[in-house]
Amino acid sequence: MPYPIALEKMKARVAGIATNVAGEKVWLLEHPPLYTAGTSAKKADLTDPNFLPVFDAGRGGQYTYHGPGQRVVYFMLDLRARGRDVRAFVRTMESLVIDTLAQFNIHGYQVDGRVGVWVKRPDKGFGREDKIAAIGVRISRWVSFHGISINLNPDLDDYKGIVPCGIVDQGVTSFEDLGQLVSMPELDSALKISFERHFGPIKIGGVKI
Repeated sequence: MPYPIALEKMKARVAGIATNVAGEKVWLLEHPPLYTAGTSAKKADLTDPNFLPVFDAGRGGQYTYHGPGQRVVYFMLDLRARGRDVRAFVRTMESLVIDTLAQFNIHGYQVDGRVGVWVKRPDKGFGREDKIAAIGVRISRWVSFHGISINLNPDLDDYKGIVPCGIVDQGVTSFEDLGQLVSMPELDSALKISFERHFGPIKIGGVKI
């Protein structure tokens, strides 16, 4: 899905949830290769402005990449009914990703002071950590939008035009890069299990999808 279309549809859905005329929604999709800039993005971190299209996302965070082979999950959830705690919400999304990775024997973890999910890479040097999932959210009238991106098998060379999330001393990885050959439907099934564990049942065909 083209990024501008997704952004406009998200905004419309969030407005509907905030005014109680629409239900919560979770989207799982892919974008064509592009970069998005969060509200904390630094111009110096866009190292090659001409490499891929760049879009202002309006979410928190810095520059990140989206592209084929990356599962993007957009959460349009009503935090008025979920505790009104943004920090806890972000931590729960990280835990959801960690649980999803564990279903494929990948040990992901949280790092204090960094948003996202990381894996150790001793094969790339002592103390090396790579990010396998990025998180960026925005809250409007206590309704969330944007969400997470998990690297299944994207072209990791496409990250070369940015400093991902402003992190200069670590790298990025994917399922494929870690030697895990997993299909997108398999990843989606694992995400559903983890989502229900952390956020509650999914109602297919109802107001919560």
